[in-house]
Amino acid sequence: MSLVPTRTQRIAGWILTGLISIFLLFDSLIKIFTVESAIEGSNDLGWAAAQLPTVGWILLVCLVLYLIPRTEVAGAILLTGYLGGAIATHIRVESPLLSHTLFPIYVAIFIWAGLLLRSGSARRVLPSGENEPRRKLEGANLPS
Repeated sequence: MSLVPTRTQRIAGWILTGLISIFLLFDSLIKIFTVESAIEGSNDLGWAAAQLPTVGWILLVCLVLYLIPRTEVAGAILLTGYLGGAIATHIRVESPLLSHTLFPIYVAIFIWAGLLLRSGSARRVLPSGENEPRRKLEGANLPS
């Protein structure tokens, strides 16, 4: 993977980033404004309604950091940590695996895919394997 994304990759990355950002923005706002459906869902997971605005603000700050080019990698890392907490919560209450417990991983895949497609800085931070030394096969002692 080249360190500089192509125009097509940047467009695809911003589309993925836009889609996941709309979802995360909605999720943070229903928590901040303690919408009834958020309260019900959070109660099912063991969260008190009074805790929702704090969780919503944390998510919103992480999302803003993800959308600012200078802090996008830090934002993606923080969002991944936030989503790890969601996974732990779902495991604790024994939610269904594929639909609930792993859903934050699906979100994280979109977050990182969007970032890697649109950003050269993210590509420089994460190892790609391109610069790994190649082993020469000629004369190598290979197990038989």
